[in-house]
Amino acid sequence: QVQLVESGGGLVQPGGSLRLSCAASGFTVDYYTVGWFRQAPGKEREGVSGISSRSGSTVYANSVKGRFTISRDNAKNTLYLQMNSLKPEDTAVYYCAARRSYVPSLVAREYDYWGQGTQVTVSS
Repeated sequence: QVQLVESGGGLVQPGGSLRLSCAASGFTVDYYTVGWFRQAPGKEREGVSGISSRSGSTVYANSVKGRFTISRDNAKNTLYLQMNSLKPEDTAVYYCAARRSYVPSLVAREYDYWGQGTQVTVSS
């Protein structure tokens, strides 16, 4: 059974940093493309970043380029999202997701499996 469990969310001041983790079970992250999405109240779920299986190529939303970094630890079967220089507009529930493809994507409907989400709040 495929399962994704996010952790690491919380309250942080503008300009601060957080690292989100996503522990995967039931599959190995190096055979699946995995990604991070977020959804703010009243808004659609948007793609934040994705990392492909095997090659490790990455894709980022323009709004987070240069601030967020996606990575994975195959030995721990875990996906990470390092978030720096956080802004209030980054406030959202963050989800990790996985898809059976070699191509990273920021399109939510292209992903097969989802975690339950972790809340990130950026506020002073």
